[in-house]
Amino acid sequence: MTQHKKKPAFMPGRGYTKKDWDTVDSPEATDAELAQAKPFAEALPDLAASIRRGRGPQKSPTKRLISLRLDGDVVDKFKRTGNGWQSRMNDVLRKAKV
Repeated sequence: MTQHKKKPAFMPGRGYTKKDWDTVDSPEATDAELAQAKPFAEALPDLAASIRRGRGPQKSPTKRLISLRLDGDVVDKFKRTGNGWQSRMNDVLRKAKV
């Protein structure tokens, strides 16, 4: 049988109030309920078909997708700077004017 976990603590600033949080009762699904569960696309095929997957085409295709081998330490250094590291790498290469 599935063990029930304690409800996580309320965290402000997420778009709902403490009162809303306390009102909601969301028990975990039982093993029987999970056994009857269907994949999203099977349960709601029309909705699943209407959802666009992937980023889609660029509005103004100015960038090109390429394959490039770089030293691991260089890539790691850029990745450590967080989201947008590819754009920052692009900026560094642009400034190099090679």
